[in-house]
Amino acid sequence: MGPGEIRELARRLGVAPVKRLGQNFVHDPNTVRRIVAAAELTSDDVVVEVGPGLGSLTLGLLTVARHVHAVEIDTTLAGQLVETVTDRTTPAVVEKLTVHRADALRVTAADLGEPAPTALVANLPYNVAVPVVLHLLAELPTLRHGLVMVQKEVADRLVAGPGSKVYGVSSVKLAWYATARSAGRVPPSVFWPVPNVDSGLVAFTRRDPPTDAVPRQKVFAVVDAAFAQRRKTLRAALAGWAGSPDRAASLLVSAGVDPGARGEALTVERFAAVAAAAGVASASGR
Repeated sequence: MGPGEIRELARRLGVAPVKRLGQNFVHDPNTVRRIVAAAELTSDDVVVEVGPGLGSLTLGLLTVARHVHAVEIDTTLAGQLVETVTDRTTPAVVEKLTVHRADALRVTAADLGEPAPTALVANLPYNVAVPVVLHLLAELPTLRHGLVMVQKEVADRLVAGPGSKVYGVSSVKLAWYATARSAGRVPPSVFWPVPNVDSGLVAFTRRDPPTDAVPRQKVFAVVDAAFAQRRKTLRAALAGWAGSPDRAASLLVSAGVDPGARGEALTVERFAAVAAAAGVASASGR
């Protein structure tokens, strides 16, 4: 849908974008086509779309995917989506859409049901983008790949590698689940209302976790501690997590990590090694 259609539909529904929900509606058909193409969907893909809003991207996804699970927290928008698709497509296409009135941060695989999602494609609300991506990757093991549009600086962090100035918690946690890459920039002008920042596209492909020797939650606890005070060495930053600076240093050495290094130097595999070293030390009573 173009700008006129988007605004007319919003007017008819009495809908105004809600800043609290991070609502910025895409009104440029070419941008929708670009997102759908960059997602590299096949006719076998089952897409979960978070925040479909007025349905512009949903319509694009339905032209390719086998099915779309649209997760929308706004009651009015969720209630309108099927009608929007009905008015613009065929009954066969409408059958490919399931709308879930739900919070994406709480939705489960059981909530979505069948067919199980294989891809995440969404224009994500800026304020919850990273938590939503991480939650869905944890909750939906059938997700194989995806493409999300987020604030540009968030996109940069998600795809950053060790040593980058913007490498941090979100970079490492996404790397636990998937390999990620930048898929381009999106200008503010394609949204209504116009945000004051650029957006970025992030593509990801699921991979096996770097280890099965230690639970994800324990690895993430090390990551959180390491970046809570990112200017400090790992010996100092992990002191609270480990119990003391000396014990942190001992665990780091056991994991093959320099205690004088900082968090931004470690890959997700190295963080997993530190968590595993702590587990071994606890099991042996050290």
